[in-house]
Amino acid sequence: MLTASESPIASQVPPAQLDEFKPVILGSMRLWPPLALAPMAGVTNYPFRSLCREYGAPLCIGEMITARPLAEHVRRTLALASFGNDETPKSIQVYGTDPYWVSEAVKFLVAERGVNHVDLNFGCPVRKVTRQGGGAALPHKPRLLAKIIRAAVSSAGPIPITTKFRKGIDEQHNVFLQTGRVAQEEGCAAVTLHARTAAQLYADSADWNAISELKQNLSIPVLGNGDVWEAADAVRMMRDTHCDGVVIGRGCLGKPWLFRDLIAFFEGNRPPIAPTVGEVVDIMLEHATRQAAWFGEEIGLKAFRRQASWYTKGVRASAVLRQQLVHVDSVEKLRLIVARLERDAPFPPAALRVPRCKDSGTQRVVLPPGYLDNPDDETIPAEHDCSDGG
Repeated sequence: MLTASESPIASQVPPAQLDEFKPVILGSMRLWPPLALAPMAGVTNYPFRSLCREYGAPLCIGEMITARPLAEHVRRTLALASFGNDETPKSIQVYGTDPYWVSEAVKFLVAERGVNHVDLNFGCPVRKVTRQGGGAALPHKPRLLAKIIRAAVSSAGPIPITTKFRKGIDEQHNVFLQTGRVAQEEGCAAVTLHARTAAQLYADSADWNAISELKQNLSIPVLGNGDVWEAADAVRMMRDTHCDGVVIGRGCLGKPWLFRDLIAFFEGNRPPIAPTVGEVVDIMLEHATRQAAWFGEEIGLKAFRRQASWYTKGVRASAVLRQQLVHVDSVEKLRLIVARLERDAPFPPAALRVPRCKDSGTQRVVLPPGYLDNPDDETIPAEHDCSDGG
């Protein structure tokens, strides 16, 4: 059976050469390797961020929070905007459609949470968001987009503001070049392009050519996002697109050790041998233990159920195993279920590229009536709290 270092992709892509790539500088932060953990709702909480940091992730962006409830100190949103005592740098993503509330949220994060970086979400494809003109729909109103970014940058002081967005609503409405230019003109330190449209959701292949095109048109750092499943993919993306860095999303779900492999590849080495099934189980149990400590065992383990299924993707008899995992409500129950697995079995290399989460096909993007008729319209959309589902 192949090891991770012998996977078809890794075997075809040479590791990085000395000085081939440069660190990404965001304010006072120096990202090397030029990588970040993408913000993912319900996933990139402190327990998962702490694991990814231990495996070497230089920047772990906290899950998206909505600006207004944060500025109004809504308890649930405040909880989402929490960091561990040992966490540095502190980074989080903000969603908002009103410049005032985005400004207030950024001020709070800087003054009260001591953040080192704020990312702005303009790529959320969820229907309840786009039908109000937010998320991935908002870049189609460039003047309003500019006001929101300007408000965030002016309120952040020396703290860097970045933006993450998609190509556009669909292939007939690609606005990513315009979005990138607005972000650059309004003072963003960098941009990230998820190289799919909102209509694609997470289906089909990411369009790395769009990342390349955006890089050619901007002078600030451009980070690419989409279809990075193993370390070789990140280096291949940077070579093919000449982007400045890579943001890792679904590729590290159930695989926080991916950052260990990424560091090796960027430092000119082949990734270590993939962990055995037993080692994956140990990582999963550590993750579950941290989740229970952070949220409380019952709440934490119920939320961990889908993550447990990601850790066991591709493992023999995993379908039966996942049927049991959906009922886990304690670390001990989880421990008893996974104790039946063959610990010495190698991690299946095919599982490296099995998508985790959000692979439900494409969609028709729902927009407000007449939304695309007047791009210069600066009307502020109604803002819904999508912190737990965007």
